[in-house]
Amino acid sequence: MQTTRKETLRLLGSGMSNYSVAMEAAWLVRDVEETDDAIGVAVSEAGKRLNETDKQYVEVEPGVTGCPACGEPFDAAFLAANTALVGLLLEIDIFNADSEEHAERIAKSEVGGALRDVPLEVIEIVETEGDDEDASDE
Repeated sequence: MQTTRKETLRLLGSGMSNYSVAMEAAWLVRDVEETDDAIGVAVSEAGKRLNETDKQYVEVEPGVTGCPACGEPFDAAFLAANTALVGLLLEIDIFNADSEEHAERIAKSEVGGALRDVPLEVIEIVETEGDDEDASDE
């Protein structure tokens, strides 16, 4: 008995979940004079490196951190001596993972492969609804 592609996808997807994984990245930008410029360069460079490795599905946004005094959010960027350290938020959707830990490993592998030598830390993993109707239509 031969299994169709539709049946194979259904069997592979059984017992697995989809996740949205958010990671924080530390991006170094040289030769900048203002934080806004550093943030723009960091987002642009990260997006370019992800696109070059066919990872257009990874969302890149400026990171945000809370003020230690009042808790108000502000851009995660520090500028000294025309060099900036910019915090970036990277989000990726992971499909058919066995667990949160599995989704984390997949996300780190996907993003880390494109952004070599960039420190990454997973900050949030959220299980998302599966798209069972679309899988049964294939």
